[in-house]
Amino acid sequence: MSESVEKQFAIGVDYGTNSVRALVVDVADGNEIASSVFEYPSGDQGILLDPKDPNLARQNPADYIEGFYGSVSAALKEASKQSGFDAQRVIGIGVDTTGSTPLPVEENGMPLAMNPQFKENLAAHAWLWKDHTSAAEAAEITSQGQGSEDGYLSKCGGIYSSEWYWSKILHCKRSAPEVFEAAYAWVELADFVPAFITGNLKPETMPRGICAAGHKAMFHDDWGGLPKKSFLQKLDADLLKVSEHYTEQSSTCDQKVGGLTGEVAHKVGLPAGVPVAVGAFDAHMGAVGAGVKPGTLVKIMGTSTCDITVWPLDKPIADIPGVCGIVPGSVLPGMYGLEAGQSAVGDIFNWFVKQLVPEKYSGGGDAHVELTKAAEKLEPGESGLLALDWNNGNRTVLVDPLLSGLIVGQTLHTNAAEVYRALVEATAFGALTIINRFEQYGVEVKEVVNCGGIAEKNPMVMQIYADVCNRPMKISRSAQTCALGAAIFGSVVGGSYPSVPAAQEKMTGTKPTIYQPRKGAVETYAELYKLYMQLHDAFGTGSYTGKIDNVMKDLIAIRTRVAKGNS
Repeated sequence: MSESVEKQFAIGVDYGTNSVRALVVDVADGNEIASSVFEYPSGDQGILLDPKDPNLARQNPADYIEGFYGSVSAALKEASKQSGFDAQRVIGIGVDTTGSTPLPVEENGMPLAMNPQFKENLAAHAWLWKDHTSAAEAAEITSQGQGSEDGYLSKCGGIYSSEWYWSKILHCKRSAPEVFEAAYAWVELADFVPAFITGNLKPETMPRGICAAGHKAMFHDDWGGLPKKSFLQKLDADLLKVSEHYTEQSSTCDQKVGGLTGEVAHKVGLPAGVPVAVGAFDAHMGAVGAGVKPGTLVKIMGTSTCDITVWPLDKPIADIPGVCGIVPGSVLPGMYGLEAGQSAVGDIFNWFVKQLVPEKYSGGGDAHVELTKAAEKLEPGESGLLALDWNNGNRTVLVDPLLSGLIVGQTLHTNAAEVYRALVEATAFGALTIINRFEQYGVEVKEVVNCGGIAEKNPMVMQIYADVCNRPMKISRSAQTCALGAAIFGSVVGGSYPSVPAAQEKMTGTKPTIYQPRKGAVETYAELYKLYMQLHDAFGTGSYTGKIDNVMKDLIAIRTRVAKGNS
């Protein structure tokens, strides 16, 4: 790179569930110059709730606008303290958001909730990704989709979710018809933010990212974009208005939405006209920020996980049951983006610590730390325990929110550290099940790159994952991979790199520590995984015809063998 390019910067803006983060990045090497977080001021930690309906979760769109102004201006102010930084050298902006988070807008593209008439109406606000009020509508869409010859569900695992675009809009029509009637169009948050900051708000021409469109709105070139009018009309004739005010084409994130408007640029301290990339969902851009490529699975680990990998467009790929999407260009342009995940990982560990851990582990400090110290002394199979990781349902591969957790093998001697390790192992078995599903349909997973606090702070968890999955576990160099991924797209639309992989090569990396599988542990976990899959199929599917009366006895046999080996 030339000296002038080395002094260029990109900004990634990451819209999370409770806040928005802006990250200033040196495009030469991905060095993170400065960042700032803006906490959403509305509701409970940014979420608008209804005490009468625990499934409702909305957000105030005004928070998104103020969040952009607040986070970006503060990040730039912090960056200005760094030698060599100049806001005039910011060459591009990328945006990632939660999803599916659609919001109703007026004809000018502005959120309906910002109209005083609808300010107090929760249905007029953004429908946050975790809003599950449309479960009935999702089931209806699934039923109709499964009977359709067009295969609308074939690219999203065969089941439509209550978290997604069409189910939420249909539920709005039925539960808040006055909002549906007043809304001119519906746009995803990932599309709204780039449109707002560039002034490209007209719903019919606003660039719609293929990430949101393909994974959540059943948009695919195989059937010409959105589902056919006949399909939507059968659900509800009024849905045609939504499709008519949707762009005919979708866009990958290496495309430009437009340039930063003068008004927005002035408020944050940037020059007008800075190129802004098409938006996408946080996990997808997080995968880019972690260096995703064919053969690499990126796990964004937190309270739940989102698993992302890619596959070249010029290689055949089958429809994969149970995944959350197979969408061309949704992660890397020129490749299929594949999404899967687990409904609870960190949430399971936190549940156990908060609800069931004895005082001796929690009295002296962080119970997670104390439990980990005790649990990492155990050998695989030593506890005699086996758990299912479904405390919040199963996202992939069963796609069933009505499943629950299970622990088998407890005795009067079972202690908290043993249970804690068994829960960690259960999430690792769930991760392996996702990998196996990908590989069963021809998508190879050679290595796993992990992101998030669990990956960075808990070596025991990473070693267990390496042993269970029998693959190296790497940790992303960046602790802010979503914002970094957004900045990478900003660097591409800004002209610093000819392609996203070229930018990834310079701007991403992994930490020096790599967790390698251990032969003995791999062998024991392979035995335990067979038992896990017995429980998985027996409790999670309606087609299982085998027996499970061997599971407890096999666990005892493994425990006894491990104990003899340790004696």
